[in-house]
Amino acid sequence: MVEQGTLDKLEAGFKKLQEAADCKSLLKKYLTREVLDACKDKKTALGATLLDCVQSGFENLDSGVGIYAPDAESYTLFAPIFNPIIEDYHEGFKPTDKHPPTDFGDTNTLVNVDPTGEFVVSTRVRCGRSLQGYAFNPCLTEANYKEMEEKVSAIFSTFEGELKGKYYPLTGMDKATQQQLIDDHFLFKEGDRFLQAANACRYWPTGRGIYHNDAKTFLVWCNEEDHLRIISMQKGGDLKAVFERLVKAAKSIEAKLPFSHDDRLGFLTFCPTNLRTTIRASVHIALPNSPGQKVLDDIAAKFISSQRHSRRAHWRVRVGVYDISNKRRMGLTSTRRQEDARCISKYIQDGRKAAA
Repeated sequence: MVEQGTLDKLEAGFKKLQEAADCKSLLKKYLTREVLDACKDKKTALGATLLDCVQSGFENLDSGVGIYAPDAESYTLFAPIFNPIIEDYHEGFKPTDKHPPTDFGDTNTLVNVDPTGEFVVSTRVRCGRSLQGYAFNPCLTEANYKEMEEKVSAIFSTFEGELKGKYYPLTGMDKATQQQLIDDHFLFKEGDRFLQAANACRYWPTGRGIYHNDAKTFLVWCNEEDHLRIISMQKGGDLKAVFERLVKAAKSIEAKLPFSHDDRLGFLTFCPTNLRTTIRASVHIALPNSPGQKVLDDIAAKFISSQRHSRRAHWRVRVGVYDISNKRRMGLTSTRRQEDARCISKYIQDGRKAAA
């Protein structure tokens, strides 16, 4: 039974959302009166309500999406609101669609996207994972955070070879360690206002921490936004080495701690924008003589059409350095995601011509 106070907050938030003329979130677009009435009285086995899903979107009217999943069951129990948002954000992934089976593929087919080292500053691949049997942030207890940290840190201590390193819990971290992690760009902070409003930062910094290998090319965030954020990165464009490291780590962890997975949606995470492969592959490309944003967007569009399916690339400008990464994560295998990244060499060629 959903408490009356929760129902009242849902009604107030819905009214606020509908009256916000400038709000363009997917939550506002799809949270109709019919959807609200269909979902407001439901509660998952772990106690999550519709309010847990939408409270951040109610609070932050400038959200692009405006919804989070407080546990795995929320994706099915509150499907009337999650399904259309997923279909919209992931560009046509319909409720009848099913994501391909997990497939990391043959990494030997991957390449160094910039073998001469002229343009790619660094390559990075990351994925989010949730541990099976645990709720997501809003429904986690302090004991849950501690228990998950203990389990994953125990696995980290068994890593050998290129994955061998050290785990740094945020609780009790001294200033020298904190500064070193800041200098390495590894330290994450308490969540932003969107995560705060979603109750994703409770009991901070309990259960949070950072693991990195000795070479500082492999990193895991524990209980930041997701239970685990697994990251592999290094200087240059050797995508094969970066991806192989990520796959090795993800498989090593999953062998001892199963991940939360759904046959239709794939790997489940706190935010619906990161479902299925959850993989974000990116490269930083240096183009000193910038051809301009429109030219870069045209290059991205050219790449998209050549792949024959709809998705967009993210371009972020930083003093002549551009960050290109995938937006879409659903409906594609992890292998296909990496095949996309191999086309970076084409971006480099076209970008160089445009900047000449």
